[in-house]
Formats: sequence, C-alpha cells, structure tokens
Amino acid sequence: MTDYVVGDIQGCFEDLISLLDKIDFDPSKDRLIAAGDIVNRGPKSLETLRYCMALGDAFAMVLGNHDLHLLAIAHGVRDPTPKDTISEILEAPEAEELLDWLQRQPLLLNINEYTIVHAGIPPQWNLMKVQSLAEEVHQALISNRAGDYFHQMYGDYPDKWSEDLEGSSRLRVITNYLTRMRFCTSDGILDLQTKDSLSPPTSYRPWYDHPLRKTASQKIIFGHWAALKGRYCGPNLFPLDTGCVWGGPLRVMNLTNQVYTEYSK
Repeated sequence: MTDYVVGDIQGCFEDLISLLDKIDFDPSKDRLIAAGDIVNRGPKSLETLRYCMALGDAFAMVLGNHDLHLLAIAHGVRDPTPKDTISEILEAPEAEELLDWLQRQPLLLNINEYTIVHAGIPPQWNLMKVQSLAEEVHQALISNRAGDYFHQMYGDYPDKWSEDLEGSSRLRVITNYLTRMRFCTSDGILDLQTKDSLSPPTSYRPWYDHPLRKTASQKIIFGHWAALKGRYCGPNLFPLDTGCVWGGPLRVMNLTNQVYTEYSK
C-alpha cells in the first residue's frame, strides 16, 4: 500500500481526480490522506466530500479551518459568507451523514514517522503534547458537547497557550494553533491577522522557523499556507498547500519516497 498526502483541495474536485489519475491512485491498494480543508471556496465541495467519504478505509484526513467552518454553519453557529461554497453540502439529501462523518475526523495524524496537521505545531509543544491536546478537541467534537464547542470556536484569544486554560478558551487556542496558525513568537503568541504576506510583525516568525522548536526532529506535513506556494521550509517540513483554489497546482506527496506530484489546470 502506498500512502499519498494531498494539500488543500477546497472543493477543487476535478483537479483532485486529475491529480489522482496522474499518480495512478488505486483505492484497492493505496490510501489518500488529506492535510485538511477538503471543502469550501472551490466549485465542487459536495462532490469532494462525497468522494472522500466513499473511499472508506482508502481515505484519511485531518480537519482544517474550512472544514470546521462548514461544521459550525451546520450547527447553526454562523451563516455562510458570500465567499463560502458549501450550500450544496447543507442542502444535500445525505447532508447529515456527510457532516457526521466529517465531524468525526481528527486534527492530527501520525503515520509511520510522519505527523500530519493542517496549519502547524507551535514551537513550545513536543509531539506527545500536541497529540494529547489534539485529542482533547477531537473528543469534544465527537461528544454531546460539540454544539458548545462550535459556539465558542471563533475568536483570536487567548493568543497563547497556558496550562491553566480551561473549557472553551483552552479548546479555542488549541484549534487555532492546529488549524489557523502561520506566525507566532518563540513562546507561542499567535499572529492570526497576517495571512497573505510572508513578512510577519516584529518578533514573530513562521511557526516552523523558531530555533528551539520542540518538534524540529519530527517530519511534519502541513497545508493551510497557500502563500508559501509549497516552497522548501527546512528539513523535516513538507508544505502541501500550493493554492489550487487560487489557480495554483494541487500537490500530493508519496510517503514512501517523499516525491511530490502536482497537477496544474
């Protein structure tokens, strides 16, 4: 079996199928893993979600911020924005089944020597810590507290992890680190405002660029950051969001040999 990890699909279903054809993906012997944001902003979010769920054991994923946004809308927490392209999912006859499946997905995956997360891991957390905290959010999502979680999910504060955090504040900052983070300070203070620029505010750096980052020896696969355009970020780092929904290619990585394959329109 070959594991392939794909970057942010965001409803670009035809690009996904073309990319899978290019690598001769065979769900009877291969597995597709998505680094989050399989839906929203692209033209065919419903088709993408249906396809991923139908793959069964030949598919795995971590949740991204757009996936969580869809679930929050489904829970009645937010109204769709003009940029959202998820109405077909909400109106689909099997919407409940699709959304229930999506909500049961994790925020972190460990496959062999690789860790897969949508946005990143803050420099102050080691692998054991991030596994534990990602599981806290996952347990909230699959419990009868999920509605409360989504009602409290949005917001930029607290902007730094503390062991003293409890309840919704604790889950929110964990979620923001794993699904929204780009820049932070060495002790994990988040900058969630800088999105399109690669120039952070003073004292901030990309999350992966802090010298004392505790997961520096771990192989980390991530998406989310289209502005990076998949460029090399350093050893043990594999950025997969190449901005497909914005006209860029869609990238997949073969975990056996670390080879990237891209499909461009």
